[in-house]
Amino acid sequence: QVQLVESGGGLVQPGGSLRLSCEASVRPFSIYTMGWYRQAPGKQREVVARITRVGSTEYADSVKGRFTISRDNAKNTVYLQMNALKPEDTAVYYCNAVYVHLNYWGQGTQVTVSS
Repeated sequence: QVQLVESGGGLVQPGGSLRLSCEASVRPFSIYTMGWYRQAPGKQREVVARITRVGSTEYADSVKGRFTISRDNAKNTVYLQMNALKPEDTAVYYCNAVYVHLNYWGQGTQVTVSS
């Protein structure tokens, strides 16, 4: 059974930083496009950032310049470094793995930005 396990969420003050991690059991990990999505209360799930098998990245306009997605294929892990966090970044963050018709999700990790 495929598992994507997120970690690193928590409570942080505005302007602070967090680093999310997602360890995936998909194999081979390196061929999957990995992504981070988020869903705030009362809102639809939205893409935050994605990274392809060759390392190309894309970001939502709202996080450009503040968030960085990266992957370590040797550790089967994707990361999301989040800096200069804002209250509007508060959401449940989900890890996603996609390859052709295969599409897997993690259970999510809560990120709360509040003073």
